[in-house]
Amino acid sequence: MNPSGSNGCKTRVHKSSIARRAKTWKRCLFLLLAASGILSATAWRSEAADKHPFGIDDYSALRRANALAVSPDGKTILYDVSFWGTKGPIEHEWRLIDVTGENSRKLELPEKFQPAGFTKEGALFGTYKVDKLGQLAIVPLAAAKPTLILSLPAGIQGAQISPDGTHFALLADSQAKDPLAGVHTVVENDQTSLYVVAADGSGGAWWCPDLNFITDIAWSNDSAQIAVVTQVPKVGYHELRSFVNVCTASGSRKIAEIPNATSGIAWSGRGGELVFSGTSTPTITPEHIWTVPAAGGMPVDRTPQLAGTATTVKSDPHGKVWVELHNGVITDIAQFSDGQLQPAFHWPAGVIAGLPAFPAFASSPETMVFSVGDPSHAINIAVSRNGALQLITHEGDDTLANVNLGSTKIVHWSSKEGIKLEGIATFPPGFVEGKKYPFLVFPHGGPEANDQFELDLFAPFLAGMGYVVLQPEYRGSTGYGADFLSAIYQHFGDRAYHDVDSATDFAIAQGWADPKRLAIFGWSAGGFMTSWTVTQTHRYKAAIEGAGITDWLSFIPTSDTWQTDYDARLQEKDVAPMLQFSAVMHVDQVTTPLLILHGEADLRVPTFQGREYFVLLRERGKTVRMVTYPGSGHFPSLAEQRRDVFKELGDWLTKYNP
Repeated sequence: MNPSGSNGCKTRVHKSSIARRAKTWKRCLFLLLAASGILSATAWRSEAADKHPFGIDDYSALRRANALAVSPDGKTILYDVSFWGTKGPIEHEWRLIDVTGENSRKLELPEKFQPAGFTKEGALFGTYKVDKLGQLAIVPLAAAKPTLILSLPAGIQGAQISPDGTHFALLADSQAKDPLAGVHTVVENDQTSLYVVAADGSGGAWWCPDLNFITDIAWSNDSAQIAVVTQVPKVGYHELRSFVNVCTASGSRKIAEIPNATSGIAWSGRGGELVFSGTSTPTITPEHIWTVPAAGGMPVDRTPQLAGTATTVKSDPHGKVWVELHNGVITDIAQFSDGQLQPAFHWPAGVIAGLPAFPAFASSPETMVFSVGDPSHAINIAVSRNGALQLITHEGDDTLANVNLGSTKIVHWSSKEGIKLEGIATFPPGFVEGKKYPFLVFPHGGPEANDQFELDLFAPFLAGMGYVVLQPEYRGSTGYGADFLSAIYQHFGDRAYHDVDSATDFAIAQGWADPKRLAIFGWSAGGFMTSWTVTQTHRYKAAIEGAGITDWLSFIPTSDTWQTDYDARLQEKDVAPMLQFSAVMHVDQVTTPLLILHGEADLRVPTFQGREYFVLLRERGKTVRMVTYPGSGHFPSLAEQRRDVFKELGDWLTKYNP
């Protein structure tokens, strides 16, 4: 499964179908004949001319496959094929496939049913919409309608079946419904509690009613207890704290308090320890593996020297603990056992997208299924065979067969400050070394996240417009260790900004970027970086920011989630730190034409952040345009809105950075 050679004539193991091999060797024949003078270069170019750059219609048509669950006998995979289409919300097609990669078939399920896993008898369970609320439902594969629907007053947020298959643990809001909900909204923290019910729908009850702000749960291997992680709610607290608890029908027992965020929860193989991802840094992104005795005690950091980022954990019903491990822009799966983190699964061509799926029951075989992707293919499904991964689905290949994506590679450089940095460079189709191209730097959101070495949908679109695109992993990104990640605390506007701007310096030095045709684009935290950058430099000819933070003073308390990882100081003590990196305080410095895109129902970065910046820029005579999307949250959820984002982006670059 190594990437092909420079001439592209070696097939990867995961592209071994007869049709795909024939196409690859046809291309090789073209190359060999052209090289020996039998075929002219014109004939070779004609094959490339049959393809087109990645565009909006390709984005709409591209299908992706994500593994959801594995049947109790370990022989069948439930997966979701999704695509955006041209109108409305994302479309889903629920399918089954044998682990051999054969017998893929579409499921005919009730329209309002969204499957999540298998019961021990082989039926599907998931959520079924009743009065717009998701409720637990069980649908036998041979049935056209649910055989069981369990309704809770506020619906459910998720369900986990126990390793013995006898019970469901449901996450739901236990509060009584407000009788005036259609008249007013009482502003309070959302609550999530634990409801446990037998697999046949009987004997349901709220477990551990004192635990109302649950983030993660995990059944013990013997199905007798549930590990529960809770966090203090945002409203009413300034600093985030987490708690590890063990819950049974008789009540809860607090195991540990963690003075920061956690992610995931798992029981160790012998059940004596609880494992989670956590942090001790000022930033709140979990990045190390921690354990705490199930009987209670002090949490211990088991990976203090980790060079990457362990973002979350999950245990299988056999007691093995799996870890999502980010190593730069590559994501692998590691196993945590006996206090040690060991490499387990790697996708050589790209990344593993999230934790694996496996049968949910202790009596099931240890089948492992993964979602994987690379810069030339959509996310698809691979199975573990003899310790290696083999691709068994090829969704999206039909669309991409007609597309010239150009090339993508991982690059490294050092900034003027001597910071070693990594990024993903995407080149336009037909890229010629030594020729200067319009350039766009594309900082990621988060900011405590990273870009992945997979098919990014914005980068190939921009490359298709003729741009070289560089996605820099600035300080604050995951994948590079705790010190690199936490360096962003109170320094988003200087350290991270300098790293992002150094990516442009690097592209110019490489001879890729025309210094007179530079642009910048980002969404969310990348939107902040865009709005801030145009107050600090005039080098960019066009800028586009989506859902960006422009005023930290108002953003930190009004976002729907914790934001004190940017700066936890209290604003009434001194407003200067909050205003220091607020673009609205420097609007007079902006000369770059700026496009602002924002969802009208955005709670993560409230819409007024964009509007405030827009109004201040416009009244000062700056070149600025703002486009909002009705009903849209942090990123548009309707296909026609997403397509408009691409159109606005392309039109702005064409007008101001031609």
